[in-house]
Amino acid sequence: MQAEAIMSKPVICTYPSASIAEVAGLMLSKEISGLPVIRGDGTLAGIVSEGDFLRRAELGTQQKRSRWLELLVSPGKAADEYVRANGRQIAEVMSDNVVTASPAAWLAEIVDLMMHHHVKRIPIVDNGKVVGIITRSDILRALFGVLPDAEHAAIDDLRIRQNIIAELATQKWASKALINVAVEKGVVKLNGAIFDERERQAAIVAAENVAGVRFVQDNLFCADPLSVILVS
Repeated sequence: MQAEAIMSKPVICTYPSASIAEVAGLMLSKEISGLPVIRGDGTLAGIVSEGDFLRRAELGTQQKRSRWLELLVSPGKAADEYVRANGRQIAEVMSDNVVTASPAAWLAEIVDLMMHHHVKRIPIVDNGKVVGIITRSDILRALFGVLPDAEHAAIDDLRIRQNIIAELATQKWASKALINVAVEKGVVKLNGAIFDERERQAAIVAAENVAGVRFVQDNLFCADPLSVILVS
């Protein structure tokens, strides 16, 4: 799945010269938590989010430090904090170091960017122009669209069991020879041994994600690897 398939468009944008009040009102009326800032030619100038409005002099929430810590702050940093707390235009509070992606970027790349840079939205840029944006909500919608509908899956128990075993066989964490899978009318019973409690939930999730599974019954027990006795 590529970015262009799930990105939101057209994009609600603002301009560097817009006032703080204008953009705050726009975000509230559109129920969005951030938006790109574009120049007159449509190219990306920055991005502004709710986080950029947290430290404001009007609210009394600007950065405050003890007198001793304040001595350690450079004049440049103090000046930057003053501008962000008191600036009247979006250009003065927006982030101009924006993480972007192209319409052809794969969804996995988008998620990697979000996780690595700790951002909640990625503007999609083509030839320097903002053509869309992907937020966490867009990814949630994409996930919802591909989740299996277990209630309407007509898959027999044997196929379900085979699919669960096949999934476990691909996983490094799975004690494949020690986990027994039984399925009856879509209800999965997991029996056998695991060597780490974290494997329990992973095995349950592996089963839950197989189409046709209605419920997973966990009968696994966690054993010390040195104390397990295998009886053939």
